[in-house]
Amino acid sequence: MNITIGNFDSVLEQSFQKPVLLDFWASWCGPCRMLAPVIEELEGEVGEKVIIGKVNVDEQVELAQSFNVSSIPTIVVIKDKNIVSRSVGYKNLNQLKSMLGIE
Repeated sequence: MNITIGNFDSVLEQSFQKPVLLDFWASWCGPCRMLAPVIEELEGEVGEKVIIGKVNVDEQVELAQSFNVSSIPTIVVIKDKNIVSRSVGYKNLNQLKSMLGIE
């Protein structure tokens, strides 16, 4: 799911039912491109339990700034409208599952 400033609030509301994983990325970012297939694999494995959204920092500057994203990729996990986990840099599948509390 592509997250924008326009749909962010509705996605955030869903964090009461499921954790929301936000992937802050950019097309020119090498580690972001390495992370993309891992995010897709995660979505294939746990997509029904988690909302996974991608935030293009070049297109959604205001949203990236609101999360104080200064390096990418940045992964943020939100539950009940609260940030419960945050990480910068490449993560493997098991590390992402751990961030979500899914083993």
